[in-house]
Amino acid sequence: MKIICCLLLFISTYSLQAQDADLPDDFLSKDFHLERREKLRESLPANSVAVFFANPVRNRANDVEYVYHQDPDFYYLTGYKEPEALLFVFKDQQTAANGTAYNEILFVQPRNAMREMWTGRRLGEQGTKDILGFQQTFNNSEFKRYNVDFSKFSKILFFDFHNDVRDNPRDSSDLYDLIAQFKTKVKYPEKKGVSLAVEPIKNNLDTKALAGLMANLRGIKTNEEIEMIRKAVAISCMGQVEVMKAIKPGMSEREIQGIHEFVFKKYQAEDLGYPSIVGAGHNGCILHYIDNYKPNVTSKELILMDLGAELHGYSADITRTIPVNGKFSPEQKAIYELVLKAQEEAMKITKPGIPLRLTTDTCRAVINRGLVELGIIKPNEKHLYFPHGVSHHIGLDVHDRGGAIMEEGNTITIEPGIYIPDNAACDKKWWGIAVRIEDDFLITKDGYEHLSKMGPRTVKEIEDMMKEPSVFDNFSLPDLDKVNSKSKTGN
Repeated sequence: MKIICCLLLFISTYSLQAQDADLPDDFLSKDFHLERREKLRESLPANSVAVFFANPVRNRANDVEYVYHQDPDFYYLTGYKEPEALLFVFKDQQTAANGTAYNEILFVQPRNAMREMWTGRRLGEQGTKDILGFQQTFNNSEFKRYNVDFSKFSKILFFDFHNDVRDNPRDSSDLYDLIAQFKTKVKYPEKKGVSLAVEPIKNNLDTKALAGLMANLRGIKTNEEIEMIRKAVAISCMGQVEVMKAIKPGMSEREIQGIHEFVFKKYQAEDLGYPSIVGAGHNGCILHYIDNYKPNVTSKELILMDLGAELHGYSADITRTIPVNGKFSPEQKAIYELVLKAQEEAMKITKPGIPLRLTTDTCRAVINRGLVELGIIKPNEKHLYFPHGVSHHIGLDVHDRGGAIMEEGNTITIEPGIYIPDNAACDKKWWGIAVRIEDDFLITKDGYEHLSKMGPRTVKEIEDMMKEPSVFDNFSLPDLDKVNSKSKTGN
């Protein structure tokens, strides 16, 4: 028994000490997260507290979970990437029972040497203090005994619950229990099957204001965030460049997706900002096409590729549409250059003080005129060839929090598109053409910085890039049918 206890103690101590050596050194600093909490505190109403819960663990199937992804607001304010956690940010100083003053408190999952052998290292109470810089941090099991008179606050700000968190019966301090305990402490007026979303808010509970406060904070990026987004955008552009050089008729959509994502991983991007969209031909007309199943892309098709690398939580959002055979047909070129013209007209008005929606209005006017000129629609005809808006904020979410008016420090997209499905009410020569061009921009004092300009955009740039040799040209894998045949015969 003594040997086992010593082993567990060693594992527990080693895993915490080893974290810094095993992780990249370019994460946002603890000072960044502290400063963000201070900014939030400044914006809170008098005599209030803001409450944030970590994201739940999501089940994939049976006893397999999805790779965990922290709630972006929670990560923004703490840097903490583990589940089963709860954060309080108080407007004013609070006094603990022992006389200690504090204005924030973080409850985290405890160290557990045996669990860490299976599911990875945990910071725990002390690690969160040492590494993330919190002064008041406790194991989440302590929250049940946390005695604060919440009725004294004029406002308790939090995001309402979706009632979609699973309960782990073996853990009495998991997120399910933290939420239940919080509801009891603040006298959350819950009825069975009814939440504050449909029931009038009572007393001091506020489930609306926090979204606006966080949008104001997260919409304007700090210099540290901008550099992180630059890296994510550059990685995503490199994926597009390498695919332009590598793509050949006969490849599968999934193979093309794999080249993009290999490049992301090569540059140490941990994740995707959203499921990858790789749609050849008419599949590109499905705006969020993520099946990526088509086994053979043909030489006559365009392929629409909307993919974004996520680096340390920050996501890019880049779309390029290219001809599989390396050369746009006259019809493909006409549609492509119309979309490009719309994007460039929207870029001209991109600057502080301009409503974000105006980029969509600008693109729509250009595209509608162009579709009329090409004979695809009649003047003033309603259609679904351009069914979406073109601009949104990017950051910790691919559709990030931010305001409706462009401000210096915003990072946004401009992504017009035209999608003409098979059997559309126009000349057959246009069928199956889907084009979207999406770029990322930083709003500057007087205009914008085009973050994704290294990704070829014009017809000439794309066709020239597709003539370049690829590092994947000589890459091949054995034919599985032949391998299996040999295995069966023993040869």
